[in-house]
Amino acid sequence: MKYISHPCIKPDTVEERSYQTSMVKGCLSSNTLLILPTGLGKTIIALYVAAEYVSIGKVLILAPTKPLLDQHLNTFNELMVGHTVCLVSGEVDPKKRSELVAENDVIIGTPQTVCNDLESGKYNLDPFSLIIYDEAHRGVGDYAYVRVAEYCSKDMRSIGMTASPGANMNRIKEVCINLRLGRIDARTEDDPDVAPYVHDTYVINLRVNMPDDLLKIDELLKKQMNHYVGELISLKLMNPARPPSRQHFLDIQRILQMRLNSGEKTAYVYRGLSLTAMGMKIYHAIMLAETQGITPLKIYLKKLDEEAQQEKGGRSARDIVNGKEFIEMRKIVDTTKVEHPKVSKVMSIVSKTLYDEPDSKVMVFAQYRDTCDMLVSKLSGIENAKVGKLIGQSGHGLKQKEQIELLEKLRNGDINVIVSTSVGEEGLDISSTNAVIFYEPIPSEIRTIQRRGRTGRKNDGDVYVLIANGTMDEAAENTSKRKEETMKANIEKLNQELSKGHYLVSDTKQKYLDGF
Repeated sequence: MKYISHPCIKPDTVEERSYQTSMVKGCLSSNTLLILPTGLGKTIIALYVAAEYVSIGKVLILAPTKPLLDQHLNTFNELMVGHTVCLVSGEVDPKKRSELVAENDVIIGTPQTVCNDLESGKYNLDPFSLIIYDEAHRGVGDYAYVRVAEYCSKDMRSIGMTASPGANMNRIKEVCINLRLGRIDARTEDDPDVAPYVHDTYVINLRVNMPDDLLKIDELLKKQMNHYVGELISLKLMNPARPPSRQHFLDIQRILQMRLNSGEKTAYVYRGLSLTAMGMKIYHAIMLAETQGITPLKIYLKKLDEEAQQEKGGRSARDIVNGKEFIEMRKIVDTTKVEHPKVSKVMSIVSKTLYDEPDSKVMVFAQYRDTCDMLVSKLSGIENAKVGKLIGQSGHGLKQKEQIELLEKLRNGDINVIVSTSVGEEGLDISSTNAVIFYEPIPSEIRTIQRRGRTGRKNDGDVYVLIANGTMDEAAENTSKRKEETMKANIEKLNQELSKGHYLVSDTKQKYLDGF
């Protein structure tokens, strides 16, 4: 094996890979958006580029979460030699942060903390030669990356890194413009210089049929929703040609709220708002029945009951729970013994994987915490399964320190199955797993790519996508595929524009990118 040879990188530690070397060379000559699938070494590229610039000036690396910061900190402390590295986050005293920035060569921080420090004048970016934005696809709107970029001089090298910038061409352009990235360097698993480092990943769509009780529940919920939809159409608030969806209800709600805020406090507006609130609640119940199962649905129905008991703000919930179809549906939910067939599929896959290869690691992604709780409970009963749950910080979630500890347990074998919400998708250094299970497909190309990248890095891996026939799962799967294809085409098109010297113009912000 050939290793990277650089005076600032610990000898005989970092494997030299041709695609990484090529991407580094591009970064040294131009501000670049690097697009590289999860698990293929974006952090190593950041290390290599930083090693080239740290002798010129300080290096700033931004990452959106504490686990990502710790990942970068550990990598740089372990592999960079001759230069000091520090962590700057909200947990560090503001006065101490200024001292750390002054005393160290590589500063790793959260964008919000660095942005606040820059805005309050605690330090400036004059001594810096390089800034690296991890998970750069976040660099849109008013996100802190965008505000930090405004403090960067034109002489400062800027690098963005992401596994998936998204399918929307304007969004990709906006990221490039906001972060001053005049070049895109994208690689996929199929590129000749990447392929030798990627093991085979087999994507298997497993289709299940809804049991009769769930079908009846689904039918009754849709009947009740149709009452609200029908009235919204009769009030000319809903487009009959557009299928009901959460986004459709939100669009109507936003328009009505604007009318209310402008002084139109009429029975028409209030009724419209009430109908959209009820429509969204029932739509969510339908989604749970179709894609999650009885247990998460029961938990949600209990929340609706509690909301209906409230004197203030509980009217829409009361109207729902007193509906004829809802009452009939509730009887089935309370008496049925069936669970969503996806649950047994997940248990079967995990059991077989651990039986065939006892040292295997499995990652299960689910959209909702209640589903995660259910799956953890079920999977904990499987022989040899040591199950952990990876969820975000909000509510009664895991603190970032606890997330890091859980990932360490996965690495050292104390855990071999992780059930995760979306927090496990982005950037975290999760040991490559033997199997990844999507409890449901998600209509996001960014999140799908990130989930899929959790396997097939150190060994062959299987990706199982569970799809309930005739449900919202099918639409989500189709949307994700379409967006991923669009994203690849847009990246190629944008790269061609940039290589010809064309300027980027954002439709959302009339800002031009040139000179980078």
